[in-house]
Amino acid sequence: MLKSLKKIIHIIDPKNSPAITGRILSVDALRGFDMLWITGGAAIFITLNDVVHSHITETLAANMEHVPWQGFHFLDIIMPLFLFVTGVSMPLSFKKRMQKPQGSTLVGHILKRVVILWILGMIAQGNLLTYDWSQIAFFSNTLQAIAVGYLVASLFILNFSVFAQFLWTLALLLINFIVLYYIPVPGVGHAVLEPQQNLPLYIDKLILGSHQDGTNYTWILTSIGFAATVMTGVFSSYILQCGISQLGKLKTLFITGLALVAAGLLLNPVQLIIKHVWTTSFTLFSSGLCFLLLAFFYLVVDYWKYQRWAMFFIVVGSNSILAYMIGDLHCFSEIAGVFLVGTKRFLGDWYPFVLSIGSYAVFWLLFYFLYKRKIFIKV
Repeated sequence: MLKSLKKIIHIIDPKNSPAITGRILSVDALRGFDMLWITGGAAIFITLNDVVHSHITETLAANMEHVPWQGFHFLDIIMPLFLFVTGVSMPLSFKKRMQKPQGSTLVGHILKRVVILWILGMIAQGNLLTYDWSQIAFFSNTLQAIAVGYLVASLFILNFSVFAQFLWTLALLLINFIVLYYIPVPGVGHAVLEPQQNLPLYIDKLILGSHQDGTNYTWILTSIGFAATVMTGVFSSYILQCGISQLGKLKTLFITGLALVAAGLLLNPVQLIIKHVWTTSFTLFSSGLCFLLLAFFYLVVDYWKYQRWAMFFIVVGSNSILAYMIGDLHCFSEIAGVFLVGTKRFLGDWYPFVLSIGSYAVFWLLFYFLYKRKIFIKV
């Protein structure tokens, strides 16, 4: 088994195969697909169910809400998918920068990106713009999780072989499992993973104190899982860029996805799938779903070449950080309301559903305008 693993890693290692250059549109489309649910797509299905109330719409609406604690809904994929896609982009981005005359500034670029992502995260959910020290939460946002995972993955990519990166990722998964399973929560006991009684939350409150975000989401110890999730994206990037056939890449992505999902489910009885503390079972399960989603988008966009429909996602995905930062603004709904409010008396209970579609349409048109004019906000 070890020999087979080494052979696979040898094949996908960029140093040992003729790398495929050029943009991989499926990755851009997948990033935009993720942005859809972050920036309003979920509201469309929730408001639809408010009117229809069928078994199908109720199931869809339920999956547009995060699980309170244990388990997994569709919406729970958006954060790990954001981290995963970050990892997908890293090897190719690093390679391009190292090929330029200013390639030596890559470390500076990495540190700058980490700082910017951290500050944006504090703006988005850390109350930074209240300018009130007592309200600021230092670590409370997906962008900061990306920053940590990006930093650790950068250290792995720049300093270790692909096989060593794989071993380090396994180590992260193992360490995360051992810490959550064997290290006791002071005054409670070991292997306790309850919403208000778990080691990651204890550490957050201990270190962050009054600047902890007040939720049962955890961040400091959970960063081990964040880094592992980004690294799974890095390995998928190696698969996409290596010299094997497109069909071979597709099969590898699909089989890897199934294997990770199965591993997460098998581990679930021992350590539950819980996003809030990013258990190892959650990391494996969610990363497997990310691989399967990437495999699907790669199949349709890059293998079958059905690319026109993907523009709907690419338009937003190409400005993903900006989309994330402004996705919750109410102005899009208000603008849509200017054009749709007159239909309220005709639509009745259907009006919130139509308004949610109109709101996202306004949002999407803004990003289409930016895309057509090649205005991309990069971090």
